[in-house]
Amino acid sequence: MPIAEYRSKCVTADDAVKVIRSGDWVEIAFAASVPGLLDEALAKRKDELYEVNLRGGILITPLACMESDSTGEHFTWNSWHFSRYERNLAKRGLAYYIPVKYSEVPRYIRENVQTDVVAIQVAPMDDHGYFSFGTSTSHYAAAIEKARAVIVEVNEDMPRVHGGYDHIVHISNVDYVVEGGHRGLPQLPSAAVCEMDQQIASFVLPEIEDGACIQLGIGGMPNALGQMIAASDLQDLGIHTEMLVDGFVDMVEAGKVSGMRKQLDRGRIVFAFAAGTQKLYDFMKDNPSLAGYPVDYTNHPFIASQNDQLISINSALEIDLTGQVCSESAGTNMISGAGGQLDFVEAAYNSKGGKSFICLPSTYKDKKGQINSRIKALMTLGSAITDTRPAVQYVVTEFGKINLKGLSTWQRAEALISIAHPDFREGLIVEAQKLKIWRRKS
Repeated sequence: MPIAEYRSKCVTADDAVKVIRSGDWVEIAFAASVPGLLDEALAKRKDELYEVNLRGGILITPLACMESDSTGEHFTWNSWHFSRYERNLAKRGLAYYIPVKYSEVPRYIRENVQTDVVAIQVAPMDDHGYFSFGTSTSHYAAAIEKARAVIVEVNEDMPRVHGGYDHIVHISNVDYVVEGGHRGLPQLPSAAVCEMDQQIASFVLPEIEDGACIQLGIGGMPNALGQMIAASDLQDLGIHTEMLVDGFVDMVEAGKVSGMRKQLDRGRIVFAFAAGTQKLYDFMKDNPSLAGYPVDYTNHPFIASQNDQLISINSALEIDLTGQVCSESAGTNMISGAGGQLDFVEAAYNSKGGKSFICLPSTYKDKKGQINSRIKALMTLGSAITDTRPAVQYVVTEFGKINLKGLSTWQRAEALISIAHPDFREGLIVEAQKLKIWRRKS
């Protein structure tokens, strides 16, 4: 019986983490799914462990392990996608980014990287012996396949989430169970929406039609668009996304989402992981309209593109005059990561009636208080290219919207300069002339 096997595997967090050895790679935390008791227990073992590589991403709460070791001799953080906390760890030499195309992460785990121990948080076991991964389906099933040992920390507050596949683990595939009681989930409040976000979103909203299938990234602009969709006359929208955020709940509660025109997972909200406020976590609890999938399903361009009118909306840090997009670093300093942006840029363009939007404010203020253009003649030295120039479709700033598909280099430069901040347009024209990508028309 599952319950007997469950009881036989119950141990304390301190006992469970004894399975971790020096030199191990441990898959441990991702977004809202953080095994706090296991993290704290592992931190206690700091002085007896060396070169333990912890792996996860999008940390929205500090890790005791990383806070316990200022030297990096004992624990090193390896991230699929940086958060603000992880950026700070990186500045201290304690964290490193893993370049990814997010749809490929389960394959990386199965074929390329070392995974010795999985230590993750799950929802309580059901009557059939299954634990739901809850807020983070993502790549956990692949990690469990490869691990020497699997530890689950049961959080009574983790929502049990319905899924497609690889969203659960059976007690027979678990080595240790740690009961965590009610621990809550770390919350990620929606980014504040400013007037500029609203202006950019207002250029995108008219491109969305009834029955469209929506993917939103994270940030003020996607949040603004979610609010606008919730207040619009749009109907029968679908959702197929990597990250489930509060904005989608607003759209559902406003009656804008039915999913009945989707070609895949009809009537269901498809996602790989979730992070937001308690409103989102409450919405997720045993909700049959949700379908948590591994990221090689949600983000695979061939799969996602099978939904007609797939609309992908993502943010960027800068773009050069040929259309290359950076969404992950400021020069050599990692800000976030590639995530699934390129996955959905490709998927939306290949969807029947689909559209991909890269959205960014036209300027930013640097540490000296100076205003700089995000549209640049050349990328900042060291900036990572997230989306190659042939892949990019629509680019939107507060000054307008352009479509780069099929444009030559001079046309691209002209189009991008047209949506740059007016104060920088003449300077960009001069730079474009030096690069020989400006064609002066009579």
